[in-house]
Amino acid sequence: MSLMPAKPSKILPRLPHPALPLADWADCYQLSVPAASFDAIEAARLMLGYAPFWISGLMRLRNLIVGPLFGLRTDAHDLPEAMEKVGIFPVLAKTERQVVVGFDDKHLDFRIVIDVEDLADGEMKRVKATTLVHRKILIGRIYIAVITPFHNVIVKAMIAHMGRRLGALSSPPSP
Repeated sequence: MSLMPAKPSKILPRLPHPALPLADWADCYQLSVPAASFDAIEAARLMLGYAPFWISGLMRLRNLIVGPLFGLRTDAHDLPEAMEKVGIFPVLAKTERQVVVGFDDKHLDFRIVIDVEDLADGEMKRVKATTLVHRKILIGRIYIAVITPFHNVIVKAMIAHMGRRLGALSSPPSP
């Protein structure tokens, strides 16, 4: 019998958060998945290391608009080669249960925190994806206001995709 993960749910994030104490905007999505053997970095790679074509298209559009217009960061090209990354995001902190990735820019600082915790029943784990933002200037506030609807759809899609991948990894092979 295969345990399929439920749909992601939005929960209240914790602020202030140690990963970005000055964050003034945050959201958090969680998903319970079958308790296969995985840690936070694997969950982060499954979630952030894959982007369906429509998300990649939205990101290209974002980069075309905000880079030239506002001079904002559009990729991770200026990071040291040796720095560990998950997708395009540099890993800022990592334990077995939590990974923190993110960037600092002139308009805002942001972090994505992936937490993995065992549930009491031992058969499921909960994965939480928290986005934290410290909006530094007016452009940062406007940027977050404009992208929030897209962000919500993207985060839900990416955590659901991670859940499907983890569900497939924990399912026994079909006869």
